[in-house]
Amino acid sequence: MTATPDLGTHRLASADLLRSVFRQHAAGVAVITARGDRPVGFTATSLNSVAAEPPLVSFGIGVSSSSWPVLAESAYVGVHILGEHQAELAARFARSGADRFAPPTAWRTGPEGVPLLDGVLAWLVCRVVARVPAADHRLVVAQAVVGDPSGAGRPEPSGAGRPLLYHQGRFNALRD
Repeated sequence: MTATPDLGTHRLASADLLRSVFRQHAAGVAVITARGDRPVGFTATSLNSVAAEPPLVSFGIGVSSSSWPVLAESAYVGVHILGEHQAELAARFARSGADRFAPPTAWRTGPEGVPLLDGVLAWLVCRVVARVPAADHRLVVAQAVVGDPSGAGRPEPSGAGRPLLYHQGRFNALRD
């Protein structure tokens, strides 16, 4: 039988330590969008596939984010996988106070009124099924209901393009 360590004797890791560790973790870059009185969106590196049956994804959002008030009420969200050519789009959606949907951002209204970004590698429209409190963030779980990775009505990813990654505090591309 293995003894369970007494976690009460350990100090919590600092936020700085967590940040320095996760700078070593390369993550895919996504933009999450929703619509209230206006479209909102933010850059996320926390997107995860949760389950295939039913098709569930998750992502984190800070409650201090300008997008949170809309996301807190939205029934549907758009999930966009960015390509390596979209570092500027990722940066635009990561900036505070920016009008993220102003030109040069190309977008349209999609199913369920969700703002859809043009030119991404893939997108999904998802129905929010849970918002789980996690300190000053919420973990949002959503079920994929509509997907059009090619932008042309195809139900399967085209495989074209390479993903944008976030590593060491900046946007990067894959290397062969």
